[in-house]
Amino acid sequence: MTDQVKGPASYFPSIEKKYGRPIAEWKELIRSSPLTRHMELVSWLKTEHGMGHGHANALVAHTLAEDSGK
Repeated sequence: MTDQVKGPASYFPSIEKKYGRPIAEWKELIRSSPLTRHMELVSWLKTEHGMGHGHANALVAHTLAEDSGK
């Protein structure tokens, strides 16, 4: 039996399906943005890419957590 994905990554399949881009591409967009603060990035994804708050928040949280762990 496989473990259920939890946290921000649990949104990834629906993000890919709804917005038509792979998660790696979204992460690259976030990393290439001149914005650095969590809520600025969330607002940017919502206004520029039409993403819902929960999806934008999950992507930003996961990407920033990955980058801070380096």
